[in-house]
Amino acid sequence: MIKIAVAGAAGKMGQRITALSKEYPELKLTAAFERKGHGAIGKDIGTIVGIGETGIKLSDSLEGIIDNSDLIIDFTSPASTKDNLRLASKKGKAMVIGTTGLSKDDMKEIEPFTKNIPCVMASNMSTGVNLLLKVLQDVAKVLGDEYDIEIVEAHHRLKKDAPSGTALKMAQVIADAVNRNLDEVAVYARKGIIGERAKKEIGIQTVRAGDIVGEHTVMFGGLGERIEITHKASSRDTFARGALRAAQWVAGKPAGLYDMQDVLGLK
Repeated sequence: MIKIAVAGAAGKMGQRITALSKEYPELKLTAAFERKGHGAIGKDIGTIVGIGETGIKLSDSLEGIIDNSDLIIDFTSPASTKDNLRLASKKGKAMVIGTTGLSKDDMKEIEPFTKNIPCVMASNMSTGVNLLLKVLQDVAKVLGDEYDIEIVEAHHRLKKDAPSGTALKMAQVIADAVNRNLDEVAVYARKGIIGERAKKEIGIQTVRAGDIVGEHTVMFGGLGERIEITHKASSRDTFARGALRAAQWVAGKPAGLYDMQDVLGLK
């Protein structure tokens, strides 16, 4: 039995992870926590997420509950995730991280801590998206430089980071497949007299509207044909289930940084 603690358990993703954890016999929810000052602190997490009383009170810190957990699932913010990972590494607790908006500097801070514990980190925990990453790599290698590449992502109005971590991951996978430096070829917006499209550009465009859970379309535009590959998420549950699947997989693994490609056996 793997004892799990959920970070940001009263948030949108945290609630779904907490609620769905009961579907996984190998996992046992033993703790849940939120930021200090959250209005639900002290309440039973089961009543918060709609699964009935669990006897587990929502804590205001990881420190107070980490010793009763084997693994922490974290979909919070870059600053909170780094703090949680630092403590998890010190205590030898595994982690599953789905936080987005992490910068290159954040990743430099994070990597040393994952040398002490097994950690799955992915910008998108969906099985479909991670299978799509494999497909995009293969398609890009075949099409090469003869097709223009554009990525369009859409999310709800409350999403704080742009472009989405998933769109950036797709762009990076494609750039690697066609031997391009993404920092040099990515184009995030176009306006005015911009001239002809550069042959090696990878466009990454963002939409924020309403309650869109998550949509990503990759377009390979050639002369006389266009290939479009789209993934649409209609529920956060797909990400929550991916995170719980990752938790089952990573527990007991050697220390190191893994991703969903490892979890799904796509490497």
